[in-house]
This record gives sequence, structure tokens and C-alpha cells, in this order.
Amino acid sequence: MNTEIPESLFEELKTSGTKVNYYFVCKRKLWFFSKRVGLEGSSERVSLGSLLHRYAYRNRSRREVFIDNLIVVDLLGSGEVAEVKRSDALSEAARWQLLYYLFYLKRLGVEKRGVINYPNQRKREEVTLTPEAERRLLEVLREIKSIEESPHPPPLKKLPYCKRCAYYELCFVE
Repeated sequence: MNTEIPESLFEELKTSGTKVNYYFVCKRKLWFFSKRVGLEGSSERVSLGSLLHRYAYRNRSRREVFIDNLIVVDLLGSGEVAEVKRSDALSEAARWQLLYYLFYLKRLGVEKRGVINYPNQRKREEVTLTPEAERRLLEVLREIKSIEESPHPPPLKKLPYCKRCAYYELCFVE
């Protein structure tokens, strides 16, 4: 099956890597974030993640590339696109975020491999964009668009990590 997506459809559906990540973490969080309810700035966990990102590659060649005013990718000297995460607890979301970056770059004519580094766990996961992942990403992008256009947030789902979420009070405090 051909995974080529018409340029007009890609332009309509393209989004940020954070939104792809949130889609797999919590669709309600994605909805709040898409409405510019940005609570990450007051989250200690987000601050720690930013610090980890800043220092994870201090001894390696790395370049942060901002593309289309929408996504930021880390290009390592080895030619890999990298993501850094504190832990692998939400590894599926991290994997799809990185796959989206690889997909986005491929649309620009740049084919790369990806790697997710978990420095605190001394783990590394290699990520490769496949035709199946491209098809799934197209579905995900359509679903993200639908969530963003909804006038109301998706129903509340109590997940194991809710209490650590920057949006916890929006969902659970009455």
C-alpha cells in the first residue's frame, strides 16, 4: 500500500510533536493544550525534563533544529534524530512523537533514523519509520484534528499517572 499523503492533506493535518505525544498520553490533556491552556510552565516535572534535555548531550555534537515554526528536532552528530525522556514510563508516546518527527522530515526529503535516550535509566531505544507507522500516523493526525475541533474535552479517564500531570487540577478538583 502506498503511504504517500497528498501535500494538501499533510498541510491540513500537520501538528506539533507535543500534541502527538499527548494524544498517546491523554486525549483530554491534548484538548486542553490545543486550547492554549498551558500549565506545563508551572510543572516541576516539565522543568526537570527541560533540564535533562539541556544537559543530556553536553558531551556530544547536537544541533536543535526548529522546522516550520512547529517542531523542534535534535540532530546528533551521528545523523540520528534524538529525543530525551526522563523515564520509559510513557515510552509509547515518546516513540510516536519521534516517529512523527521522522515522518515530518521525510516529507521534507530528509530520511533519518531516530533514537530515544533515557539517561536516568541508561537506556536507548532505536526507532525506525515504517510504512505501517506512516499509515498509523495519518490516522493519529486525523484524530488529533478532530479532538482539537471539538467544543468540549474528551471524557475524563483516570489513569495511573494523572496525579503527576500538570493538568490534574483541571480534571479532578471541583
